[in-house]
Amino acid sequence: MILSMLRNPVARAVAVAVVLVVWMGLASVGGAAQGRLSQVQTNDAAAFLPSSAQSTLAAEASREFVDTQTLPALVVLTPADEGEVTPEQLAAVTAFAEQFPGTAVPDGTWADHLTGPVAPVPSEDGRAILLAVPLDAAAAEVLVDDESLNNLLVTDLRAALEDELGATASGSGDLGLEAWVTGPAGFVTDLGTAFAGIDGLLLLVALGAVLLILVVVYRSPFLPLVVVLTAVFALALAGLVVYELADAGILVLNGQAQGILSILVVGAAVDYSLLLVARYREELRHVDHPADAMRIAWRQSLEPIAASAGTVVAGLLCLLLSDLASNRSLGPVAAIGIGAALLAALTLLPAFLLVAGRRSRALFWPRAPHRVGSSPTQAPTHGEHATAVAPTTADPAEGPGLWARWARFVARHARPVWIVSAAALLLAAAFVPTFRAGGTSQTDVFLTPVDSVAGEEVLAEHFPAGAVQPAIVVVPESELDAVVAAAEDVEGIASAAPYTGAPGGAPGAAGARPVVVDGRVRVDVVTQAPSDSQDAVDAVADLREAVTAVAPDALVGGPAAETLDTQIASERDLRVIVPVVLVVILLILMLLLRSVVAGVLLMAANVLSFGAAIGISALVFNHVLDLPDADPVVPLYGFVFLVALGVDYSIFLMTRVREESQAVGTRAGVTRGLAVTGGVITSAGLVLATTFAALAVIPLLFLAQLAFIVALGVLVDTFVVRSLLVPGLVHDLGPRTWWPSALARRPEHGAHAALPTRTPVA
Repeated sequence: MILSMLRNPVARAVAVAVVLVVWMGLASVGGAAQGRLSQVQTNDAAAFLPSSAQSTLAAEASREFVDTQTLPALVVLTPADEGEVTPEQLAAVTAFAEQFPGTAVPDGTWADHLTGPVAPVPSEDGRAILLAVPLDAAAAEVLVDDESLNNLLVTDLRAALEDELGATASGSGDLGLEAWVTGPAGFVTDLGTAFAGIDGLLLLVALGAVLLILVVVYRSPFLPLVVVLTAVFALALAGLVVYELADAGILVLNGQAQGILSILVVGAAVDYSLLLVARYREELRHVDHPADAMRIAWRQSLEPIAASAGTVVAGLLCLLLSDLASNRSLGPVAAIGIGAALLAALTLLPAFLLVAGRRSRALFWPRAPHRVGSSPTQAPTHGEHATAVAPTTADPAEGPGLWARWARFVARHARPVWIVSAAALLLAAAFVPTFRAGGTSQTDVFLTPVDSVAGEEVLAEHFPAGAVQPAIVVVPESELDAVVAAAEDVEGIASAAPYTGAPGGAPGAAGARPVVVDGRVRVDVVTQAPSDSQDAVDAVADLREAVTAVAPDALVGGPAAETLDTQIASERDLRVIVPVVLVVILLILMLLLRSVVAGVLLMAANVLSFGAAIGISALVFNHVLDLPDADPVVPLYGFVFLVALGVDYSIFLMTRVREESQAVGTRAGVTRGLAVTGGVITSAGLVLATTFAALAVIPLLFLAQLAFIVALGVLVDTFVVRSLLVPGLVHDLGPRTWWPSALARRPEHGAHAALPTRTPVA
């Protein structure tokens, strides 16, 4: 129906106009929604944990012991000369705390949500002062003028310290005090600041790099703009859908998912556009009117593009099996992005390419393709070739181009090529066990200096590091003494004491009775390391074992326990989701290529490619960049993206190889398929690798590691798997590649067999 409209000039003009108007409307609304995505983000890791996690159960139980949960902002002040705090400095800080927040803060903001007074606490060594500003955790994410109360608190607090005390990290004020705002509230604000680059710098870098690559590929000033506009419109549509779902509470969106969404949509939309434009350009050489070329190109590109998108969507939706809400939501969020990219490439891009009618070839200026050869003959109307385009009359594998020469080289040395490339990938994959993904301390999350990290380090020097956010153990009252004794014996634990209801959550005076709720008491356990460090997480893991040995019903929670449960859930997800992704994508490949052997071959090649990417990344992270351990979710995301996205290039290649094999045999079809698709697939791989590499502009360890792994893996898929391993294997196997389809029993014609006349699709 849609394709038939392209034959009628009036219907074609109407269809193009309608498509453009609809997309313009979607872009105008979606662009605004894309800019508001940060308003519906949730970056609280505790909110992502399953309800069955022990830290979640402990948090629910501990709420009975206090009126409100707090998200404290911690101010650490030290003398700039590294000496002891003077009486004048202490008096100034005390006066600041007593009048804080003061009259400068308007009503209705964070000042209405403080849960207690702010009092200075000098350190035992006399060289630092701590101010804890307790913000109601339930109100921390409330928005005022598009800014959360937590961010407003930290921003105002940093400004007040400088204005009223002259205290900054440089210690340049009259009092000679250095000050940092850290703690949970400080980290959340600095994390949000890092993610603020998603809406601006990230897209600017990604789109700029893609535009540069496209100009080099097409050598045209117009066509790259059309392709980039297609990607931008797709991103607007994806942003609109994701915003509405997140605003309605159907999806949980965090900063990482938003960054990945932007990159994924741009990369996928450009990849699909490259494939369609390449086939369209090829068809322009064989028909008179661009609409006829588009009709043929659209039909022939639909299967590989739709299969590619379907493979990625299926792989991403496997994340719904995750125990973590952040992973579960990333699946649908990214799948929506892929759907938007597919829709834009198959509707908006053809409309752009046909908007000028017969003059549409001018978009390729100064290298506009013109029709060559004789008039096309009537297409077959029945049989397996009824909807297929037979190969071009001139064998592209015999041409002088780079990829034609490369295809001939692979054909002549098929077995050595695939054996050597497989051996190289296996060698790289041998380093997979050295990839460290044991978890990341919060201070290691940032790749650039931030106030909260510097303040955390100063805090640990002068105060009990884990006292601000202790681990919480909820146990039956009868097992209190045994739990306290067991906790104090754990390495990495500084102290353990029952909660007595004293102000600020302190244990209270000696002899004070613990608070009892429904026959249970709460024990606050202070770790020697800061609660947001991996050392504290390891200590809490040992704490759980120790207390459950003496009190099986004990629940261990707190920030370090939440991080521990997140890591446990991530490791479980890796074990569960990876096999499911492999099975789902393998089934799609078998159905697409009508072959069990081809599906297994492609799946094995891409798993080997992923292993090589992880192995090389381990070497770079450990020995070149000396990075901290990765979060356990990094290899999971890397696997899903690389296997789902990396197999795209093999799909693009093998669908064309299958098409060519129907006419000239498998071995000749491999040679021709590689020669014809080499340029466009290489361009697509470079574009996708570049867009994912752009994630590294956000100064966060997780995204930098993911960017490196995916970009490297895509390049390996593009230049090794698709260019060497897969064509070499298929050429070596010959028709057996297509077992059990009928194509496996078709005799080979040889690489130089006579080729049939080209017959465009009717």
